Amino acid sequence: MAKDALALMDHLGWKKAHVFGHSMGAMISCKLAAIAPHRLCSLALLNVTGGGFQCFPKVDGQMLSLAFRFLRAKTPEERALVDLETHYTKEYLDETVGSCTRRMILYQEYVKGISSTGMQSNCGFEGQVNACWTHNMTTKELDAIRSAGFLISVIHGRDDIIAQLCHAKRLAERLVPAARMVELHGAHLVSHERPDEVNNALMDLIKATKSAVKPEEWSAQPENVSETGALISGRPITVTMRTDEGVIVMGFEHMRNIVKVMKPVRVAAIES
Repeated sequence: MAKDALALMDHLGWKKAHVFGHSMGAMISCKLAAIAPHRLCSLALLNVTGGGFQCFPKVDGQMLSLAFRFLRAKTPEERALVDLETHYTKEYLDETVGSCTRRMILYQEYVKGISSTGMQSNCGFEGQVNACWTHNMTTKELDAIRSAGFLISVIHGRDDIIAQLCHAKRLAERLVPAARMVELHGAHLVSHERPDEVNNALMDLIKATKSAVKPEEWSAQPENVSETGALISGRPITVTMRTDEGVIVMGFEHMRNIVKVMKPVRVAAIES
């Protein structure tokens, strides 16, 4: 998919571009930056992880309940209820908009959207999971991105239960001095919850690029908490891991090696 994005740039005649990706799209953006760093003006990664075991959400009662309901969802109405709780914070959903809550408005939009496109097929879901699980950024690839000279912003919702904040921080740390971490109040679709803050972070990145700000200057910005609750930090962020977590990670890595040798999911073409 990163090669597809590069081919599209070639088709459009774009020699360079500001690249921005969200979630799995951010993983694709990382790969694009690694295979063609000379084609990027800047890189913005929103709600990103490093793939593999990092794709596992935080395991707690809420997530187990959501996973159970997700697997049992057979109708657009059932799927919409799960998606809302997965994508947004409860605080955002409970906000009053006019005479009803945002949850009610979004629920109607989700049901309408899912009904018009249909539920995601099992084949599509398996393909998406396989792509995220087998995604991996090697040290060599990260070195290529970090040393390419363009600026990077890692933007993340601190309440994201799908892509955990700690993994985004770890990636940002590995991309220092080119990377700046922007932490916002919000969940996986933080760009919906905090559009102004996300847009401001993107514009700051583009403006800094146009002003030829050096990576060291970009990441040297002192830690700052804005009035909107955004935590902006360019300093290295140390992320520690407990021993028991390390054992779990080793198990996930073993599973990951098994998945790597599996054949890709075949998607059949449908003739009209």
